[in-house]
Formats: sequence, structure tokens, C-alpha cells
Amino acid sequence: MRPGDKVICVNDKIDPDKNEEIRRDFEIWITKDKEYTIREILDNNGIVTGVLLDEVHNFPKFFKLINRFQEPAFAIWRFRKLNYATAPAEAVSEVEELVEVNKEELVKSK
Repeated sequence: MRPGDKVICVNDKIDPDKNEEIRRDFEIWITKDKEYTIREILDNNGIVTGVLLDEVHNFPKFFKLINRFQEPAFAIWRFRKLNYATAPAEAVSEVEELVEVNKEELVKSK
């Protein structure tokens, strides 16, 4: 995954023992099955990779674990990258060429 990728939330569950902490750190939480766009990926000092999303903005907080202020990031494992069925331009032009060739062969065969 990288910034600009479309992702879908596959897990919005909050462990009951972390509920208070999550509610304190995140004003806005994610929703399962909703699509988002990755704005930034944070490695969080190697503790857990997190993502910031275009559609969600939370106020920066101080996190003792990483010893800095930052916008709270959502764990990357909560998302799956979406792969839309879009073909690169060169693949589209090859398909168009094949269609033209098939049309010509069809005309010749008549």
C-alpha cells in the first residue's frame, strides 16, 4: 500500500480494554466496509505501521510510545487495498487493435 491507494476497511473493531484509550485519541473512527484513500503511511518507530486517510482527519496528540505529537494513525492491518478493474492505457490500445483486426477479418470472410 502507498499514498493515493484506495482501501476498504476490513476491521473497525475496538478491543474492550482499549476502548477508553481509542476514544480519547480518535475523534473520528473508521467504518467497516467503507472505502478510504491513503493520505500518508507512518512507521511509528517500527512499533506498528499506521495510515492517515484523506477522508478522516483527527487532531494531533502526544504519544509517549513514540515520543512525539502526530495525528493518530489507523493500523494498516485494518485495511485491504482495492484493485479496480482498470487496464493501463497500452493494454486498452492493444485490445482496440485486436478489435479492428477482427473486424477486418470478418469483412474479408463475407
